[in-house]
Amino acid sequence: MSNEASAKPKLARLFRMQWEEAQGAYVLLYPEGMVKLNQSAGEILKRCDGERDVAAIVADIEQTFGASGLEPEVKGFLEIATERGWIV
Repeated sequence: MSNEASAKPKLARLFRMQWEEAQGAYVLLYPEGMVKLNQSAGEILKRCDGERDVAAIVADIEQTFGASGLEPEVKGFLEIATERGWIV
């Protein structure tokens, strides 16, 4: 995935994200197992729907949490998620 603001990330086909009550967190499920996500990762990934671009994801998170200046952190996480094959 390009790390540009116009990229529209989405979960890779191998992964499914869901809230796991027992874990108290969002998790990524895949054939070989599960990844427990921290709150920030869950909030970013649940917005990776292939419809919103990176700029819209950042804006939505900043608005939801009343924060600003989150773009570097969001882009950094998206880069890691791309490297791990979670998003395309």
